[in-house]
Amino acid sequence: MPRIIAIANGKGGVGKTTTAVNLAATFSEKTRVLLVDADIQGSATWWVERNREKWGFDLAQETDPKLLSGLSKIEGYDLVVVDTPPALHSEALAAVVAIADYLLLPTPPAPMDLAVLIETVREAVTPVGIAHRVLLTRVDSRSLGEALEAQNTLMELGIPACNAFVRAYKAHERAALEGVPITQWRGNNAREAQADYRRVANELQRDWRK
Repeated sequence: MPRIIAIANGKGGVGKTTTAVNLAATFSEKTRVLLVDADIQGSATWWVERNREKWGFDLAQETDPKLLSGLSKIEGYDLVVVDTPPALHSEALAAVVAIADYLLLPTPPAPMDLAVLIETVREAVTPVGIAHRVLLTRVDSRSLGEALEAQNTLMELGIPACNAFVRAYKAHERAALEGVPITQWRGNNAREAQADYRRVANELQRDWRK
């Protein structure tokens, strides 16, 4: 059975789809990956389908909770990454969380974003008891102190956070517009942006081995 990792947050605009797509691309360099777009907005599908031959993973768009609940029985993949809808009380999100092995919660470190994320963890994650980590995204490389402060806040609340974080680069937007993953982007800050996601992927893999 594949490992299922759900990318979730109750708030939109936090880098959820960017995280799902680029982590799927990063993991697909070494393993068989299926990306499931369960967000009704279909942003991940729009991104991937515009340049389909550039991607090393398979894509499925599915928002039906009943079908999503069967993902744990899918064959032919080592890892399934699910981009979930930005709605805490979504039936699709509940279906995915119920069968997921791991939950990754991306959020910028800004106080308002962090407050919504903490509510998401308390309402939708802690009651289920699923293994999870928060991933700080859109981190301003000129003010890393904000990210470190956010990590400390989460730690004090007993909410696990990734040591790695994803810095804010125009490369992410431009890769999306080109229809390619950050792993194949060759413009400014490409190496830095790629390195961020590889650090996240490596940290998750270490977490899974525990």
